[in-house]
Amino acid sequence: MKRVRTTLLVTLVAVLVCGAAAATETPKPATAPQAAATRFDPDAATAAYLAQLSPEARAKSDAYFEGGYWLILWDLVAGLVVAWLFLGTGLSARMRDWVERVTRFRWLQTALYSLQYIVIAGLVMLPWSAYEGYFREHQYGMSNQTLGGWLGDQAKGLAIGLVLGTLAITAIYAVLRKAPRTWWLWGSLVLIAFAMFGAAIAPVYLEPVFNKFRSLADTPLKQEILSMARANGIPATDVYEFDASKQTKRMSAHVSGLLGTTRISMNDNLMTRGSHEEIEAVLGHEMGHYVLNHVYKGMLFIGVIIVVSFAALRWAFEALQARYGARWGIRGVGDVAGLPLLLFLFSAFMFVLTPVNNTITRTMEAEADNYGVNVARLPDGFAQAALHLSEYRKMKPGPVEEFVFYDHPSGWNRIHRVMVWKAEHLGDADIAAYDAAHPDTPGMAKKE
Repeated sequence: MKRVRTTLLVTLVAVLVCGAAAATETPKPATAPQAAATRFDPDAATAAYLAQLSPEARAKSDAYFEGGYWLILWDLVAGLVVAWLFLGTGLSARMRDWVERVTRFRWLQTALYSLQYIVIAGLVMLPWSAYEGYFREHQYGMSNQTLGGWLGDQAKGLAIGLVLGTLAITAIYAVLRKAPRTWWLWGSLVLIAFAMFGAAIAPVYLEPVFNKFRSLADTPLKQEILSMARANGIPATDVYEFDASKQTKRMSAHVSGLLGTTRISMNDNLMTRGSHEEIEAVLGHEMGHYVLNHVYKGMLFIGVIIVVSFAALRWAFEALQARYGARWGIRGVGDVAGLPLLLFLFSAFMFVLTPVNNTITRTMEAEADNYGVNVARLPDGFAQAALHLSEYRKMKPGPVEEFVFYDHPSGWNRIHRVMVWKAEHLGDADIAAYDAAHPDTPGMAKKE
């Protein structure tokens, strides 16, 4: 930053010197776009957008989002309850003993234990999951889903978890037994591999389990979206719409997938509630994630966090196993009866690293914002989308609050960033044309 400020200072001095040398020349009047730009105030435009939210709406979204801070803690407490149920009652050791009687194959013992654990833990957590994912969402008017529909989605998620979770746990415990000293390293690599596999198959094979995807009708909007994709090197030949409105009122879209599974998708809420420019702005943001390789960068960052967490996990597990292992019936790290302890310790480390994880994600989201507004060139469409997101996100938090709890930039920051961009492009033909067609756009330069 010091180097940048020094460069700016030198540039400013050079400009002043050149200006003094040219003082005898006849000054040229500012062009219309330049004059207009001086009358556009990004701060005022941002304030005007936020003023569109009623005090009641702001209070409701603030309460919803701030309640989420506590949910992070209560999720950890709920995980502790599950761990105690398996370890403190001896249930985990009894489950291990049963699978050892059923088969002598260690991998099959692990798989059978995992199936039991996933089902029991899912049932124990169901009341808390129902409050967090169903009743609270209805309390704040965010859900359209019936209780039956929600339970159906939970059953589908449980089925997927039984398959993928069992495979992952079996693979990790194979590593734990083969490498008792360096299991934390190899086990973390196995988990990273499964995370990448899940990200690759999710758009094509997992998401359609919960929602129906259909090709978007061939309209000018679709052609504009595909044009943006082609211009930015995104290998997608179609745009899909999925029926998220049966579950939620939230608007969303994504350009997701790995290794040839890339898909451009938007939910029907965005299609029905968003304006034309809002939809393009949101898709420009999502394309930014793809072009900037955020999926791979995110995997790299999360991979580092997983490796560090597994290293800490080894120390914590060995300390607790030495003290309570006999009471809980855990024979060592390779004993599948210790799975509840491993999972809780991992969730505890993730809890401590919440600000780190959020900052990584928030930084990439800000990068995608910047990329998207340059691609779509629709700053007001982006601001409109930020207002829609205000239904469940606090718009203007304090700096510490945003650093700790926000995995996206706050609404105020996102709107202000695109208003600054607009101020720098106000004289461009497309921006001027948009303002002319939308005279009530907040903060638009007015003719004198």
